Amino acid sequence: MLSTNGPVPSCTEFSDLFQHPVLDEGLSAGADADERRQATMMVRKARNICETCPLLKSCLYDAVVKHDVAGFVAQTTQRQRGEIRRRLGITVVPEDLDTLAGVMSPNRQVDHDEVLRLRRANPDESLETLAHRLGCSLSTVKRHLRRARTDAAGPQPEPTRRPRLDEVVAATQDVLAGSRRPRTAAPAERRVASTAA
Repeated sequence: MLSTNGPVPSCTEFSDLFQHPVLDEGLSAGADADERRQATMMVRKARNICETCPLLKSCLYDAVVKHDVAGFVAQTTQRQRGEIRRRLGITVVPEDLDTLAGVMSPNRQVDHDEVLRLRRANPDESLETLAHRLGCSLSTVKRHLRRARTDAAGPQPEPTRRPRLDEVVAATQDVLAGSRRPRTAAPAERRVASTAA
């Protein structure tokens, strides 16, 4: 039994949900309506679990500011965390653990281009299946895909300072509100509306 002196993240009690391929990798492009409905319910359940977590704010801050993590973390998807970072003007460089750990299959290092080629050739396969084909871990495949996304985004300026927790929370609320916010009229539309009255 694990014993801790501090609060325990709520997601550890529901690891089957938080490590489910749908939350970890997202839906495949060819997902049908039932799969999309199931994914929506899973995200809703995960958000509710995160809402009650005593570590929500620190988890959110770490996932946005300190580490480029995959999957559903602190009520956000990987894509949403990217948008939060963009709004805050920060870049998180993923750790190159492959190089640090010398990740090797029997006497060969996992080829970055091979990971990308296999993903393009098999977009509907799970990342776990790709890892099995490559003879490496799931986290290795995820790191290579994150690196490719980072490389594609191009160089970004280094932030002058790390954002405060309240700034991260505010940006997160804006991103999560997204399309639920009512559309505000553009200044020209407001002028037309006020002159018509």
